[in-house]
Formats: sequence, structure tokens, C-alpha cells
Amino acid sequence: MKSTCLKAVRAVAFALAVMSLMSAQQLSAQQAASPPREVPAQSQPAADPTPAAPAGQAQAPLAAAPSGSDAAANPADGGSRSLKSTTAALRELSPWSMFLSADVLVKAVMIGLAFASLVTWTIFIAKVIELAVVQRMLRSALGKIVDARSLADAQFALGAKTGVLSAFLAAAIREARLSAGISSDSGIKERAASSFAEIVRAEARRIRLGMGLLATIGATSPFVGLFGTVWGIMNSFIGISKAQTTNLAVVAPGIAEALLATAIGLVAAIPAVIIYNHFARVTKSYLELVSRASGAAARLLSRDLDRTHVNAAGGAHSRAAE
Repeated sequence: MKSTCLKAVRAVAFALAVMSLMSAQQLSAQQAASPPREVPAQSQPAADPTPAAPAGQAQAPLAAAPSGSDAAANPADGGSRSLKSTTAALRELSPWSMFLSADVLVKAVMIGLAFASLVTWTIFIAKVIELAVVQRMLRSALGKIVDARSLADAQFALGAKTGVLSAFLAAAIREARLSAGISSDSGIKERAASSFAEIVRAEARRIRLGMGLLATIGATSPFVGLFGTVWGIMNSFIGISKAQTTNLAVVAPGIAEALLATAIGLVAAIPAVIIYNHFARVTKSYLELVSRASGAAARLLSRDLDRTHVNAAGGAHSRAAE
């Protein structure tokens, strides 16, 4: 019984010795591996009063080390993150965001150019409708008086419609009435032609209303936009000097905001010039129709004058025969 207990005690002692030996080997291995990881800690000043952390607590920073090493081992993740941030920054440079971040004077220039563009398209729509209506009405009126033999017949054919042809007929009839008793036909025709010329000039001024504004917008909008660009670039240079950097990420937004003013100026000017040239051609065509109407009224007046002289001569011959 004693020998059996002695053998058990020896076995337990042998097991404890083996376990202590293995623990000592593990501790020595950890101490051998720990110095390279604690190099940043050794760089601290010797006067640091912070006590050394216990062995159990010192393993926490060591366990966090692999995450940094994994990040260093995977540079593609960092590159993708920087690319995403750069893309997000570029997406923020939209025209609206550039307008909001622009200088007050540059904003005023942009708003003025946008208003000028709105005026341009408003005039375009209004003049298209107006020219289409007046051309159609004048062609229809000229078609109605083709077979008229006198000013009275022409007025009866037109009815109560108002227009430039009705104005020509009214001027001719008024001149013929005021010149009653005058035998000089050339004087009557000259005075009627003067009245027709006044009507043509008034109609030309009316139909060209708004085209001067189109010409002004088309001529000045690029220069107004250029002024906003110059002002914005000046502010960008001032910001660069204050930031003391020439990094493209700092320089590009201010220059882009300044160039936006020139872009809006061109957007306002190019349609204005095109629309002005289009209306110049259409207006010229309409004024040719007005000249045709003036000639038609002059011919009718001449027929009435000749018919009056013929009737007067026939009356004189009849009285002489009696």
C-alpha cells in the first residue's frame, strides 16, 4: 500500500515537472518573440513613469498588430478607398454646386445671363407666332382684292378686318377725298405714296420690335460672361495665395466656377444671334409682302383717278352735245 502511494506521488511529481518545463519553454518563446513588437515602446523616453503592463495585458496590442499588418499587406483596399473619395469629390463639381459656391458678383453675372437667355427664348416664341399670323392675314387679304376694280370694292372685299392693307386703302381713300377738285393726278399719287411710306415704316418698326434686344444679348453676353470668369479667377488666385498650395484639388474648383460664367454667357449669346438672323430673313420677307400691298393700293387709287377723269370727260361731252 505504501509502495503504491509512493508510486502515485512520484507520477504526480513527474507530471508537474513536465508541465512546468513546457510552461517555461512557452514563456521563453514569447519573450524571444516580443522584443521586435515592442520596438515602438522602447523609443519612448526613459523617464516615462508609466508602469509596464502585465504579461496578460501586454498581449492586447500584440493582437491588434495583425490588423495593421493586414492593411499594409492589402494596399489595393486603400487605393480603392482613395479612388472612391476622389470620384465623390468630382461628382460634387456639378453646375449647381459650382453656382452655389461661387462669389456673389459671379452669381449675379450668372443670374443676369440666365435671365437674358430666358428673354431670348420668350422673344423667339412670341415673334414666331406674330410673324406667322401677320403673314397669313396679309396673304389672305391680297388674295381677296385681286379682282377688285376700285378702292371701294377692295374695302368691301376686306370687310371690317384690320391690317396693313386696310390701312393702305384707308389712306388712299382719305387722300382722294381731301384732294377732290384738284386736277393734278401726279400730286395726288405723290401724297398718297408719302402716306404709304409712313405706313410701311411704322409696320417695319412694329414687326422688328424685340430684335434690337436680341442683337444686344447676342453681342454683349460673351463679354459679360468673360467678366464673371476674370473676376472668379482673380478670387481663385487670392484663395491659392492664402492656402499657400498649388494642389490641383484646391485650384480646380475655383477655376471651374469662374469658367461656368463664360459657359452661361455663350449659352445666352449663341441662340440670340441665330434667332436674330432668322427673324431678319423672315422680317424681310414680310416687308416685301407689305410693299406688294402698298403697290396694290396705289394701283387701285390710280384706277379711281382715271375713272373719275373719264366720267368727267364723258359728262362734259354730253353737256356739250345738249
